Amino acid sequence: MTHSKMATIPLGFNIDSPRWDQSTFVGRLKHFLNITDPRTVLVPEEELDRAKALVEGCRAGVVPPGSSQEQLLYAKKLYDSAFHPDSGEKMNFIGRMSFQVPGGMAITGCMLQFYRQIGVAYVTATSAALATAVGLNLYTKRAPPLLARWVPFAAVAAANCVNIPMMRQQEIINGITVTDENNNELGRSRRAAVKGIAQVVLSRITMAAPGMIILPIVMERLEKFAFMQRIRVLHGPLQVLLCGGFLLFMVPAACALFPQQCSLALADLELELRDSIVAKHGDKVPYVYFNKGL
Repeated sequence: MTHSKMATIPLGFNIDSPRWDQSTFVGRLKHFLNITDPRTVLVPEEELDRAKALVEGCRAGVVPPGSSQEQLLYAKKLYDSAFHPDSGEKMNFIGRMSFQVPGGMAITGCMLQFYRQIGVAYVTATSAALATAVGLNLYTKRAPPLLARWVPFAAVAAANCVNIPMMRQQEIINGITVTDENNNELGRSRRAAVKGIAQVVLSRITMAAPGMIILPIVMERLEKFAFMQRIRVLHGPLQVLLCGGFLLFMVPAACALFPQQCSLALADLELELRDSIVAKHGDKVPYVYFNKGL
């Protein structure tokens, strides 16, 4: 592409700078509401590729002539919703941020609808979730029906406690990169990895909690009405839609619980890493920073 077909980025514009203050919950909530927008799941692959090219061009200092700041921000929204934040590779359809709400509502709604067959449903899930589900199903046979409806949430919580640390076990073993406030790399920390993963686990459980705890109560009340007993075939689709309503807010809200750039006090680092940082920087680095992941 020749220089005549390029345009300079507006002065002071940084496409990777968040539009909202990430030090506040409200700012993080707006950010994740933006990138988890389920409408973007329908965007064609070609448009996603164009968005990536525009973002990368903007990072390099050039954009197509006539591009507005809003167009650049929308391209970044599509980029964040579909591409891996570290590698820049386009993620599998079901792994994209834009698919979190529709994917979650389908899975959660079906789990809540077929809660008494939860053992079969979890054959393909983790052993921790299976054990939790089967064990609680046995326990709740004599318990009030509402307790049985809460079995899926307990299973999901158990699955998250096992699955996420297992998927990110290399980070726990080898540590993750930590930096100073100016993004200068300081080393790798296992304790930082543990803190980041723990926050992600809590966020994922929080994400599922309202829908999987409140919705069973709502459905139990509704199913006592005669009109609901006549339309049993619609109970499943109704729960899926209601789950979607919860997740539209809870996915970004749970992601926003903790800052994406997490911090850890120097005193809480591994002794070897702490000594290395002090030897190089003295007391100028009281905290280290790292990406907690999603």
